[in-house]
Amino acid sequence: MVKQKTIANEISLKGVGLHTGQEVSMTFKPAPVNNGYTFVRVDLEGQPIIEADANYVVNTQRGTNLEKKGVMIQTPEHVLAAIVGCDLDNVIIELNASELPIMDGSSKYFVEAIEKAGVVEQEAERKVYVVKEVISYLDEATGSEITVIPSDEYCVTAMVDFGTKVLGTQNATMKGIKDFKSEIADCRTFSFLHELEALLNNGLIKGGDLNNAIVYVDKEISTETMENLKKAFNKDSISVKPNGILDNLTLHFPNEAARHKLLDVVGDLSLIGTRIQGKVIANKPGHYVNTQFAKKMAKIIKLEERNNVPHYDINKEPVLDIHGIMNLLPHRPPFLLVDKILELTDTHVVGLKNVTMNEDFFVGHFPGAPVMPGVLQIEAMAQTGGILILSSVPDPENYLTYFMKIDNVKFKNKVLPGDTLFFKCDLLSPIRRGICHMQAYAYANGKLVSEAELMAQIVKVK
Repeated sequence: MVKQKTIANEISLKGVGLHTGQEVSMTFKPAPVNNGYTFVRVDLEGQPIIEADANYVVNTQRGTNLEKKGVMIQTPEHVLAAIVGCDLDNVIIELNASELPIMDGSSKYFVEAIEKAGVVEQEAERKVYVVKEVISYLDEATGSEITVIPSDEYCVTAMVDFGTKVLGTQNATMKGIKDFKSEIADCRTFSFLHELEALLNNGLIKGGDLNNAIVYVDKEISTETMENLKKAFNKDSISVKPNGILDNLTLHFPNEAARHKLLDVVGDLSLIGTRIQGKVIANKPGHYVNTQFAKKMAKIIKLEERNNVPHYDINKEPVLDIHGIMNLLPHRPPFLLVDKILELTDTHVVGLKNVTMNEDFFVGHFPGAPVMPGVLQIEAMAQTGGILILSSVPDPENYLTYFMKIDNVKFKNKVLPGDTLFFKCDLLSPIRRGICHMQAYAYANGKLVSEAELMAQIVKVK
């Protein structure tokens, strides 16, 4: 298991907000375990805290904007991407303004600051959501779509199509988070000339200059526009390079635009609040579709956590098949209610039962509307737990298992013919004098169906 990480020392940067033009001081600070990424507005009374949470996204025009109880955080995506790219789990970001500094329009300076501050491991294990099935979000209005599929690590592919001659179709891929610093971090934000004119006319990008945004020229520049650009960027002269961008910048990569879009995806998806293990495929990504996908993922993860649903590969070779189970347990059909043991350690056991219409108890429970009796679900949990306790003695065939106590029993969902039941039993305390105290759960169809706290004792047969 990977440990959580934070920075070793606090470190500060100063810059200008791209849209507000306001000077801002920002400080990265170490954070305790399970803190995640939090922003603190030190310029406001009470120093309010705004978590990096997709549910706080209120606007995605020209950047991602968060708001909690009227307190704003503007354009945090480049900073968040840097934090993720440096493999950190817990960071506090203090600000004396609403908008984070744009710096050169990339994550480069934030990554450099974090590396200078140092990284330390923490005691708690990192929580990672492992993607088991395809999850997608489609914005039908734009055709933008983000999909995540199972993968051995977190990787991202961004595919962009701007429909212009100067900047057409581009792709970029980050094979793993270790590649962020060298392949993605220094890729700068960009704009098209026609967008730039609109932003200038609306009083935005007050902190912009030719050092923090690549400007792609997709139309003829009029004399009036050229004069406005000179004034906005405080330049005596401006010209267009042969590759179609305004001068004073050299591209780091031919596909820098696609790489920057990938950078934005990494930053925006940090708002999920949980690390994900999966391959993200972003087709025409933007802050709106990025954050909508983050909201969807966060809901899925929260729902699974609430139900505490584990995932098991039923095609994997079991630890014990039905013959191995009958070698340990004295139960026999029709009262043997476990078909396989999928996991078995000193502290937990996972069993499986395939519920079929052929079960004896369906004859009378209930004719015409068969439902597995709750009491038999508890019995199946106990038999699974019996495997755990009997595996702790060298001669299990000489022992019988007896219930001592059943507490906190809850039935959440029906179990029907055709369901596959998983039973997970965890020790609540070490086995002593043949007494086993455990928490047991039963799952079916991706849901928690029942749970109970069980205590049993094995007794040697005389």
